[in-house]
Formats: sequence, C-alpha cells, structure tokens
Amino acid sequence: MKVPEIFQDIARSRRVTRQFLPTPLSEHQLNRVLLDAQHSPSNCNTQPWQVHVVSGATRERLSSALLAADDRQHFTPDFEFDMAAYTGVFAERAQASGRARYEAIDIGREDHAARAACLRHNLTFFDAPHVALLFMPKISDYVRSAGDIGMYAQTFLLSLQARGLGGIPQTLLGMYAETVREVLGVSEELKLMFGISFGHADPHSASNFVDVGRVALQDSVVRHS
Repeated sequence: MKVPEIFQDIARSRRVTRQFLPTPLSEHQLNRVLLDAQHSPSNCNTQPWQVHVVSGATRERLSSALLAADDRQHFTPDFEFDMAAYTGVFAERAQASGRARYEAIDIGREDHAARAACLRHNLTFFDAPHVALLFMPKISDYVRSAGDIGMYAQTFLLSLQARGLGGIPQTLLGMYAETVREVLGVSEELKLMFGISFGHADPHSASNFVDVGRVALQDSVVRHS
C-alpha cells in the first residue's frame, strides 16, 4: 500500500469511540502516541499545549470528583459553550449526529433517563483507561493557541487510529475545569479546552460504529484559480 493510501485510510476511517475496554496502553504505546502529537504544528512553533495524561488511581479519583461536581451542578468552564448558538445548517448537523448515535444504541427520544445516563458516561471517560486533558496558557485572546490545541488533538487522534486504538474528544470535560485543576494540581493560569479519552475500543459496542457522515466538499471548500 502506498503512503498516500495509508493516510487516506487512517484519516477517513477514524470514528469516535464511546465504549472502551479496560486494558491500559503499555508505556511504549502511550509514549509513541504522545511523541507523534508533539510534532503537531503551532503558531511560530510556540507549542502552547500542556497535556495531563491521567490513568490508574488518579483516573478513578478524577472521575469520582467529576460525578460529584455534576451531582451538585458545579459547572466551571473556562470557555463559553452554548449549543443554542449553533443555528441553521450547523444545528441540523449536530441534531443528525445525536440522532444517529441514539438510534445506534436503541435509546428513544423520550427516554430522558437513558439519555442522561449516556451524558454522564462522559464523566467515567466511557470506561477508557486513560484520558488526556488539554490545557493552554493565556496568550492574547486565546484564539491562536486554541487553534494550536486543535491541531495537537487531531494529530493525537490520528496517531491512535494508526495504531488500532480509539479516542474521543470531549467538550463536556471542559465544563468542569475547576474540578479537574483541583484534582490534578494544575495552576489556575492554565485553561482547560477539553479532554480526550482513549484506549482500546470495545469491538462489540454498537456505539463505536456510528457513521455520522460528512458534508459534500463543495459545502465547505471554495476554490479560487
């Protein structure tokens, strides 16, 4: 297989993983993924990402703290997030994605309890043995650094895919930034964008085979010549 075809397969076959096996990655596997991600591009090579990888007992402690924070609705996001801000075609895409996911795991629209349980599953990292929390320092209005964090995350996710592993970026984890910083001993000067739970995907979970599709190229790209 030629290299371009290998990359095409990796990039186009990547899916989010919403159910993991408990098997942890070896130190070798983990370091390989982190080294790949470390080669991500950034503005002026500033490499602003500060990544906290959580496993083992600390992972359990963090999950318990997140669930407790959720129980008392203690939301402390560093950055605003409002689904209502997505309108028109953007809202339609988000709704179609959610509909496909719930249909795949056979949860009806009116089953509010089951949907709430699915949402809380984020806080147990979908049973993944590892979660990476992506922080960044305050630089100007954060926008350039946020772009750098996005490039880091994509490299991280593609590295997982290339190695037969799974991952899921989770905006929801960023809603509990204060809790995460407290558990991990992270300075308030670092702001939490989101987390990525990762590990070995459960091959028997229907939630790992949801294809939400992509819009046609002409809906996103304007070419000039």
